[in-house]
Amino acid sequence: MKKDQRGQALIETALILPIFLLILVGILDFGRLTYSYAHLHMAAQETVRLGGLGEKDTAISTFAHQYVHLGDTTKLQVEITPLDTSRHSGDYVTVKLRYPFQFLTPMISKLFPPEYMIETDSTIRVE
Repeated sequence: MKKDQRGQALIETALILPIFLLILVGILDFGRLTYSYAHLHMAAQETVRLGGLGEKDTAISTFAHQYVHLGDTTKLQVEITPLDTSRHSGDYVTVKLRYPFQFLTPMISKLFPPEYMIETDSTIRVE
């Protein structure tokens, strides 16, 4: 006797589709996080070069805000050490950039703070 198997594929799809979509959005979140970190790291390297050339802190901070294209640039935090008033030729200058990242995946967003901070820094010698 042959059983009626109509609807079997529909039930299997209904069970697997939410898990598949969660994995897919998780992969997209991880890709966004990786891109954001790489972009912020490159911005830190480019920004610290200005400090190495002897630029003032305001010029360095302005350049960082213009260089970063991750969304709202007002959320970008720029920390420069030491300050331009105490920087001399031969010293090292460090630029730290911080930017909040928000996950889209429901499960991942529960594991991390609402705004996960991406932090990068770069150091160069002042010429």
